[in-house]
Amino acid sequence: MKAQANDRVEYSQFKKETPMAVVYHVDFGDPARFGQMLTNISNHLSVYDNDAFKIRIAVVAHGAGVHPFLKDLEGTPWSTIQYDREALFSRIKQLAQLSIEFYICEITFTRNNIPKDKLRPDDFIKWVPSGVGALGELQAKGYAYIKVG
Repeated sequence: MKAQANDRVEYSQFKKETPMAVVYHVDFGDPARFGQMLTNISNHLSVYDNDAFKIRIAVVAHGAGVHPFLKDLEGTPWSTIQYDREALFSRIKQLAQLSIEFYICEITFTRNNIPKDKLRPDDFIKWVPSGVGALGELQAKGYAYIKVG
């Protein structure tokens, strides 16, 4: 499913189009844990030969899990977190080039009074109405649920 910069994806657009499909749930703010999740996704994808026709991987971020996708953290609940944001985002972009899908919760932005234009404009980052709603929808459509802990 192709999208322009930060398009909104409706749940009806979710489809399981591959033999294996998984959704990674990120609602945590620890950058090291987030980095470990990206490593796990890379490893997961590698056993399917990095082939988007064999496996579909989606990442749904809400709550503190959205901060790696923001242009900056000023004025957000995560403004004091210190880490190499560009290095982490570079890893996200590499995975996006391998067809990993990234969905961001609109409710998180609304509840935390974060302007939507603070989201990085990359076209692989898409809005969903609710992160937890998207998790349920993807699971109902056959995606396996994974959370890195």
